Amino acid sequence: MDQQTAQVLFKEGATFIFLDVSVNTEFGIDYNSWQVGPNFRGVKMIPPGIHFVYFSACNKEGQTAPRSGFFHNFQPREIVVRKWDKLTEDMTSEGVTADDMERFSSNMQDLDRFLGPYPYENYKKWVSMTNHISNTVLEHVLPDNGMVHSVTQFESKASTSQSRKRDREQQSMETDSTENASNNVSAAEDSEMKFLPRMTVLPGTSIRYSNITKRRYPPGATPAEVTRYSMDSSFLLETILNDWYSDSSLGILGEIQFAFICFLIGQNYDSFEQWKKLVHVLCTSEEALSVHTELFLQLVTVLHFQIRDIPEDFFVDIVSQNNFLTTTLQEFFSNLQSNPVDSNLKRKGLKFCDHLTEKFKWDFMTEPEDYAPVVVETE
Repeated sequence: MDQQTAQVLFKEGATFIFLDVSVNTEFGIDYNSWQVGPNFRGVKMIPPGIHFVYFSACNKEGQTAPRSGFFHNFQPREIVVRKWDKLTEDMTSEGVTADDMERFSSNMQDLDRFLGPYPYENYKKWVSMTNHISNTVLEHVLPDNGMVHSVTQFESKASTSQSRKRDREQQSMETDSTENASNNVSAAEDSEMKFLPRMTVLPGTSIRYSNITKRRYPPGATPAEVTRYSMDSSFLLETILNDWYSDSSLGILGEIQFAFICFLIGQNYDSFEQWKKLVHVLCTSEEALSVHTELFLQLVTVLHFQIRDIPEDFFVDIVSQNNFLTTTLQEFFSNLQSNPVDSNLKRKGLKFCDHLTEKFKWDFMTEPEDYAPVVVETE
């Protein structure tokens, strides 16, 4: 970081204070993570804007717990304070009073030596990966409790002695019925499963991603429209945009970036599934190419930075295993070539195709076997 940037961030940058955190806890912000030492109190000189703060508890053997974190739009000179709850091994804002905030604000000079500077060398990369994530997008997708967890948060169903007795009687009746229809071993295993605690997702902890409906064509569609929109995702894309991003179609790119960050850094696998679904919808929307030119121009940029940023073996182990990305992008590039779309979009998209072919040796010219004609033999 040059001296001028350092001076600006020192005056205008935000501060995240993390109190009472246990030594060796994993703490991170954006692309940077560390195991905290005894003098760690937080991070200073954070560039204003949206950032992802996360942590993982660590035991004496060095094993880390599943990762949790939150997004926050830091304002210039803002001070955000969180405390470490040793009982729950979680980050909390409870117990931070207005007097505490006033004290931190007036004593920043004394606290400064316990704060690590934000690693500015990775900031441009972070911006390129999150530039479409707005406050509006965050309000749409963030869980009610504001936290992103790498594993689903469950709670056991509350019960009383009477309800448990009633459940046992009902389950015994079901087991007797099962034994009559199958062997005793299977019935016994089934009975054991039924007596396990009933778990439900903890309310307020699920990410509220856009719902991608199964209906791909409009009500009352003709047979020709059913056929067309079963292959072309344009109607499905318009449904998502109208339901969730009517103010700006570019909001869907913010959700794609959010899902990618939640998977890559937040280690949330459900987010990877949502990323795949949204990318597939956009890349297979042929009719929409001429309607939403700016959206697809920006999509190429988003995918360029996402693919550039992750290790090459990521695709081998996760994506190419099911050939998802290559077949999806193949449809996208094919649609660009075969339709009368904006010249800038076509040029940018095919340049992206050439880049991927050169870097990863991916073949976008050979038709996938799934789309090859099927020969039906008749007698």
